[in-house]
Amino acid sequence: MPRGRKRKYQPTIPDHIDQERLPRGIYWDKAGNGRWYVLTTVDGKRKAKTVATADAKLSELHSIVEDLAGVDRSTVNFLLEQFTHSDQFKRLADLTRRDYERYRRDVAALKTKVGRPLGELAMNRLSLPFMQRLFDAIAEKHPTKANHLLRYLRRVFAWGMTRGICNANPCKGAEQARERKQARVPTRQVLAAVTEFAKTAGAKQSREKGSCAPYLWIVIELAYLCRLRPVEALTLADANADAVGSDGTVGISTNRRKGSRDNVVEWSPRLRAAWNAAVERRTRIWSKRASPVPMRAENRLIIVSESGQPLRRSSLDSAWQTLMRTAVAEGVIAEDQRFGLHAMKHRGITDTPGTRDVKRQASGHKSDAMMDVYDHSLPGAKPSSGD
Repeated sequence: MPRGRKRKYQPTIPDHIDQERLPRGIYWDKAGNGRWYVLTTVDGKRKAKTVATADAKLSELHSIVEDLAGVDRSTVNFLLEQFTHSDQFKRLADLTRRDYERYRRDVAALKTKVGRPLGELAMNRLSLPFMQRLFDAIAEKHPTKANHLLRYLRRVFAWGMTRGICNANPCKGAEQARERKQARVPTRQVLAAVTEFAKTAGAKQSREKGSCAPYLWIVIELAYLCRLRPVEALTLADANADAVGSDGTVGISTNRRKGSRDNVVEWSPRLRAAWNAAVERRTRIWSKRASPVPMRAENRLIIVSESGQPLRRSSLDSAWQTLMRTAVAEGVIAEDQRFGLHAMKHRGITDTPGTRDVKRQASGHKSDAMMDVYDHSLPGAKPSSGD
């Protein structure tokens, strides 16, 4: 339900109340010492009903509105909702928020042996053994999903504890499932074939048979050559070009996520060709649509949609799946050779020349553990010697 018009600032409301966070359906009356009221209907007439005095806290006002609406504050669903509306949630990256919203729906609908979904259960009656059995059951078929939900709930319960919403964290101490290694990294030959196919198919007219999004081959090249995650390739802007590293390297400055260190990837003819193709395509789209050009270089993203707006990750994912299906149908690759966009980072790190330390510096990873995940190269070694 939409919130309606934004509230106007009222100077007579007590200073300890954040007016932008007032719940819907409660109103302030400045008469006398002041009061909070709600509107009710009695015998067909609208009447004001006092529900709190001027010294009421914002949290108490929220509780009053929820009680009047019949909200059960003891359930897991209530905790999930409070976290979703929190400042901590709003500060998360867009992609993380979308993932968490999906996890929230999954958690709320999880079936339990008590005959009710997890979201309807009392949060303070959940135990670690109960949650462990639940995660173990999910992990039998979907170990990765089980771990995602575990990490999400562990964070939500920890947040709720520090704010007095729940008494304990029943996910603290729960064991993660052993995930299957699913990184499907293409060979260099397969990658080259897909890149060339994406370039050819992208040059076709939109909706023409065998066509694909024209920006895909560019994203492939940028992600592979710079060892980027898909979202990192999408957020490259003019400000990232011609950066200078501490050692004098001139190239593209990365914008890595998840704690990885940024670096400057040196220009090569191949990298320059991909970057220029992206900029030229963006210029054509902006000129055709007479789009306003952002003044700040960091706001001029090089990968844009056909409307000239920043390309969304969901659109990239959909375009990628179309490319994979078309490549299989055209006989470019076999069904078991399909791979995801994130495999570009795996392939790029694996193909980086040099020692393991060189690869780690190039990828931005801070730990050897992450190199174990991304570096698929087979190191050489000399035979043992008894001399």
